[in-house]
Amino acid sequence: MEMNITGRNVTVSDRFREYADEKTDKIGQLTNKVQRLDVKVTKEPNARQAEAQLTVEISVVGSGPAIRAEAKASDKFAAFDTAFTKLLERLRRARDRRKVHHGRQTPKAVFQATSTLEPASSSIPLHEETLKEQQREAAEDATGSPVEIRRKVFPSETMSVDDAVDRMELVGHPFYLFVDSETGASSVVYRRQQWNYGVITLDDQHSDAETVETRHYRESQSAS
Repeated sequence: MEMNITGRNVTVSDRFREYADEKTDKIGQLTNKVQRLDVKVTKEPNARQAEAQLTVEISVVGSGPAIRAEAKASDKFAAFDTAFTKLLERLRRARDRRKVHHGRQTPKAVFQATSTLEPASSSIPLHEETLKEQQREAAEDATGSPVEIRRKVFPSETMSVDDAVDRMELVGHPFYLFVDSETGASSVVYRRQQWNYGVITLDDQHSDAETVETRHYRESQSAS
């Protein structure tokens, strides 16, 4: 597996390259579709807090959609470890979903499907880490408003609801915007609890009617 490491405003040492290279075997254990691993280390000299000065972003590039994870820390090794743990968690969830859900209405229990998987090495659950990050960001600037509104514009992409769920999990977001290939409507999928997901679709006809339906992951594909 090819690995590219780049640095922005920071020098990437040989020791860091060796450290990152030693970790790559774990990725191969979770997926065989990886062609390249991109690691980007960025230093923000004007960061308000030292613990957010260094950012490490890891991207897995293969035959499918890219899988990414990033983390901030005062040390690039610590930032790499946190980002790498997030990346492994997303790879595990993707593999668990393939093992647990085979289009059956009653999937195998998660603890049975994941009993042979290697546990994540992080000592802090991801939801706690996310909460701490949000608290840090809210308290960054005591002299001004902590509220920020950031706009990102992405090209629209048409796909099924199931594929949108996969994309959302691979990039580690709590939601994912897409154009539903079945209805042609702008939609968003979001994570609820455990293996439960929701999808919200905009009605271009401005109808007052609300429609609710429930099905299982990949159910329609298996039935065909």
